[in-house]
Parts: sequence; structure tokens; C-alpha cells
Amino acid sequence: MTPIRACLFDKDGTLFDFHATWSAAIGDTLRALAEGNAARLQAMAEAIDYDLSARRVRPGSIAVAGTNVDVAACLAPHLDGWAIADIVTFFMDRVDLAPLAEAVPLGPFLDDLASRGLALGVMTNDNEQGARSQLSSAGVLERFDFICGADSGYGAKPSPEPLVAFADVVGVPPHQVVMVGDSRHDLQAGAAAGMYSVGVLTGLAGREELAPHAHAILPDIGHLGEWISKMEGPVTGH
Repeated sequence: MTPIRACLFDKDGTLFDFHATWSAAIGDTLRALAEGNAARLQAMAEAIDYDLSARRVRPGSIAVAGTNVDVAACLAPHLDGWAIADIVTFFMDRVDLAPLAEAVPLGPFLDDLASRGLALGVMTNDNEQGARSQLSSAGVLERFDFICGADSGYGAKPSPEPLVAFADVVGVPPHQVVMVGDSRHDLQAGAAAGMYSVGVLTGLAGREELAPHAHAILPDIGHLGEWISKMEGPVTGH
């Protein structure tokens, strides 16, 4: 038996329901950047695959798995005079104010995992400061042993490097870690790091997209404890 000894979570779409938290906030931010210019608003929405009429991020959007810099780079051609760093700051300041919709009540969920002796971490392609702020707002910051963003010095998913950094920090070999996320980038990073990869359906990707890259697909993170209890044996193919 190879017990799982650590869990590493993506943030947006995993710990927090993506649409309920971010979709409206991203649309409001695009409108603020457009400053009443309808053509600019439409162009920016198309650049990041945002559906203005539905007020929803589309599954293929760079906002799903890309970094804040990636999003800003897509918007920059439509914002004369704006530096990418300034767009990142504007975007973060606005979007980070969005009310957080927890995928499940996070406090009890994380306490249950910790009671099993599991080390816990977050690896997001968001900035580390934004992640810490949001986790603090949700009252769960101190429950994590490791919090990493795309700007923390280890790179961004789908690179396995930040995932391996988590394993090193908590002293658990990668084959005893599960990476939990809502996008292909999360699951591909987990596989590349030699970890279990578990997909959840609280983001934008559907089961069909995630299943080829995952050891399991769960409706949400609330089912993770039961899955861990059933797991045995080394990491194998999907």
C-alpha cells in the first residue's frame, strides 16, 4: 500500500467555484478597462475568450489556466499606453475583490484532511499575494503548509517544478502526493511530477476533457477524503 500523505490544490475552480467567484468579476473588470468603448470591450473579451452576453468565461480562456501576466498580455494590444504590469495590477485589484464562493465549506474540509495527517498546499497560476489574500479572506490561510503562485520562483503549471517544490517543502515523495485541480494544466503538471492527479468539476473543463489526464474525476473537492481512503498501490497510468 502506498498511502497518500499530502494534497496540493489548485485555487480557482478547485477550492473556489470558478463561475460563482470569477466570471462576473472578470466581466466587470473588462468593462472598467474599456471605459465605455464598446469596440474595445468586445475586442478584449474576444482576446481572453469571455462571453459578454452570458457573463461567463469560456472553457478555452487564458483566464482559466494562464497566469495574470498571460491575461494582461492578451489585453495589452487593446489598451494603448498601458504597460503589462499596470494591467496586471488593475486586474488583480478588481478581481481580487470578488466575493469568494467556496466549492465546499473549506474549514471543515481542510480540518478533516489535516486530521488524517496530510500535508496541505496550494499551487495557483495566480500571484502568490493574491492567493494569500483570498485564502485569508476565506479564513483558511493558516491551514496550508505551502502556498505558491506563478510568481513565487518555481514557474507556473503545467511545469512540474512548483509541485516538486511542495513535495520537497513538506518532506513527502511525489508518488505520495495528490494534485487536485480543475484544468488539464493542473493534471498534466501532477503527472509530470510523478503524483496522483485528481480532477474536479467546479471549474470550466468537463469530465471528457479531464478524464484522459486524471486518476479520478470528482464532482468537487468534498469527495476527496473518500477517494483517498480507497486508494492503494503506487501511481500508475490514467
